Amino acid sequence: MNHRTRLWLLSILAVAMLLVAAVMPPIPQPAEYHQFADQRSYFGIPNLFDVISNIVFLFVGVAGLVFLLQPHGSLAALPERWPYLILFLSVLAAGFGSAYYHWLPDNERLVWDRLPMATGFMALLAALLVERIDPKVGLRLLPFLVAAGVGSVLHWYWSEQLGAGNLNFYLVVQFCSLLIILLLVTFFPPRYSHGTDIYGVIAWYGLAKLAELADREIYAVGQVISGHTLKHLLAALAVYWILRMLQKRGPLPEKI
Repeated sequence: MNHRTRLWLLSILAVAMLLVAAVMPPIPQPAEYHQFADQRSYFGIPNLFDVISNIVFLFVGVAGLVFLLQPHGSLAALPERWPYLILFLSVLAAGFGSAYYHWLPDNERLVWDRLPMATGFMALLAALLVERIDPKVGLRLLPFLVAAGVGSVLHWYWSEQLGAGNLNFYLVVQFCSLLIILLLVTFFPPRYSHGTDIYGVIAWYGLAKLAELADREIYAVGQVISGHTLKHLLAALAVYWILRMLQKRGPLPEKI
């Protein structure tokens, strides 16, 4: 299968996922979503551990921005840094947004948690399009992808206001973007070394989602740490894996 055919199949898959999200029955926000296992309060801070664990996003977000703003050879040109700059800015914003949400969890505050997450996923997808397909294509799509991420969150919140919550498009942004990233890494050649480190990123994030699903079960083991607090730590580790990839990689020789 040649490069053009793979690209067409990837495009068809992306469009198909959007169509499925548009026609399938709306997936509502579970009523119990905001009831996290660890609700301990200390020093006047409610849900302390779910709140303060977001500091790891601040650390890795700042570290990523500092690295990207220094001259180095892991990105060939300044424009190629834009997707990663938006990614690490989103991670930094997620640290504040998630802490704000967990202080008093409700749908209004959840918007500020999900907005930076959605923009981060779309920025990472744009970065992989830059590196695996074509720099011009990825950079031209970057603002549209970020807008789509923001739109998916606003669409969910708008639907909640109407009394019929619909997570379909947000789920496409979060999970289907990771599927496309996985396919890009698997079937399209890299321009930089350490390109397969993205598998590690996806693995760490997968563990984070599993921890989130097992929030109460993990907390029940000694009531030391909840699954959701652990999710924050593992998700930050996934972002660190991106920074680690950028720090270690170098341009590969162009194939003639």
